Amino acid sequence: MTRSTSSPAPLTHSQHWIGAFFDVDNTLIPGASIEIGFFRYLWQDGVVGWPEVWHSLEYAIRHMPPVSFNPLRRRKLYLMGHDVSLIEQMASEYVELYVVPRVSARALNRLSRHRDAGHVVAFVSGSPEFLVKPLAEALGVSLVFGARPESQEGLYTGKVFAPLPYGEGKGRYVERLAARFNLDLTRSYAYGDSPGDFHALQLVGHPFVVNPIRGMARIARERGWPITQWA
Repeated sequence: MTRSTSSPAPLTHSQHWIGAFFDVDNTLIPGASIEIGFFRYLWQDGVVGWPEVWHSLEYAIRHMPPVSFNPLRRRKLYLMGHDVSLIEQMASEYVELYVVPRVSARALNRLSRHRDAGHVVAFVSGSPEFLVKPLAEALGVSLVFGARPESQEGLYTGKVFAPLPYGEGKGRYVERLAARFNLDLTRSYAYGDSPGDFHALQLVGHPFVVNPIRGMARIARERGWPITQWA
């Protein structure tokens, strides 16, 4: 029978060989992707505009299979030609002003409990690393894996290095962390909201589906995974 709860089971372990892997978008931060908000932030400041929108749409139309945003996850065309240092500075400002205040109180509590238990905590997200890293720093998390946009001579190319921490790629990052820190995945935890987190969730002994979207509630019920709401 599926367990559905707003308060996951108590943490009882204190061993350092247990991991806790957190998705960011709509998990730690309820609602829309922080990258969408950052694009708006850049738009309002005049850094990006219609040329970036049309370029991205043209690419999506040429490469996107039905009902999939994967091509846009693997290409950050709105960044193409923009200065890396400027984007990173604006990303830090945006995260401090608009992202940190949106972190779920329940997520903060859960993070704190994992740290107090001595677990290895990591953020693994398909959002750009320049957004996930300042968020992690603000929350006291040192292990961060986000999408890594390629740059040449200080300017973004629009490409993203593989593997993308999404779908199968997210699972690979979890496995790398487990190998690096000698973690016992059967006793580890993972938190995610969508099918893009499925591969990471199925690797651990304690998967939690948070704020489920895109059919993830059905998947959780089929597998007997707990469902929780972090608002």
